[in-house]
Amino acid sequence: MRLSEKSLKGHLVIALAYICFGLNIPAVKSIIGEGGITGLAVTFYRMAGAAVLFWVASIFVRQERVPLRDVGVIFIASLFCILLNQMPFIVGVSMTSPIDAAVITTLTPMITMVLAAIFLREPITWLKVVGVTVGASGALLLILGGTEMASGGGLSANGLAGGGSSWIGNMLCALSSLSFSIYLVVFKRLFTTYSPVTLMKWMFLFSAILSFFVCWRDVVAVDYAALGWDVWARLAFIIGGATFLTFLLLPIGQRYLRPTVLGMYGYLQPLVASLIAVAVRMDTFGITKGLATLLVFSGVWLVTQSKARSGF
Repeated sequence: MRLSEKSLKGHLVIALAYICFGLNIPAVKSIIGEGGITGLAVTFYRMAGAAVLFWVASIFVRQERVPLRDVGVIFIASLFCILLNQMPFIVGVSMTSPIDAAVITTLTPMITMVLAAIFLREPITWLKVVGVTVGASGALLLILGGTEMASGGGLSANGLAGGGSSWIGNMLCALSSLSFSIYLVVFKRLFTTYSPVTLMKWMFLFSAILSFFVCWRDVVAVDYAALGWDVWARLAFIIGGATFLTFLLLPIGQRYLRPTVLGMYGYLQPLVASLIAVAVRMDTFGITKGLATLLVFSGVWLVTQSKARSGF
């Protein structure tokens, strides 16, 4: 079947967005510790940098009026979409392995399905139940696997296991997925009412301000003079590519592609992250991670194969 021009555009932008998401995980992992950079410092860079970029971009697009009532709703939405999504994720990535973090992110579609059934009364089929159960077991295997590796290799003060996995880091990544799923379900009206630039410029501004009070000590403690050009380049990609560009492209893909197709593209993120992490010897892919990946991917596939009506 020949793809329409709009459908092809949707496929291209979503593929690019999830490739950037996948590259973001090893990029974040690689700069942690450089010049004293911590996960909290990266969190602030990402939020503040994206806020600046979205506000600059808003100068060149049609201005939209946001009622005061919706400003309050956007503020609450920013907590789930960005602050409670990005902060636990980046700190989690700094504490666990890139592959673990990447695989756990694929839980988002399944969590969204469950929340949609609770809050929006979306129908749940047996296929969805089986898929959620299989996928959750894979995530649990990763978390428990991180605990085992930590007990065998020693757990440091920041929760990093000697073998690279950490149950604390894995739980933070899972919390990130839960937070973003809540945003997708509860605040659906926002991203169907406002343009991506209008919505994201306010969300990232609120998140940057709030995160400053948590992250400022880590930000000022960084030895910026010791950072090489390669660190700055990776940081620029994290802010401009994996944050600004991806949050700009996702709503475009949501406009042109069916939700089940969008869900399938989520497989690109862990695939890209895992390939890069293994290629640069940042992580290894053993039996436990292989089995957990298979379970999570199988669970997501089962959920997306359900024929019941779904808004996600």
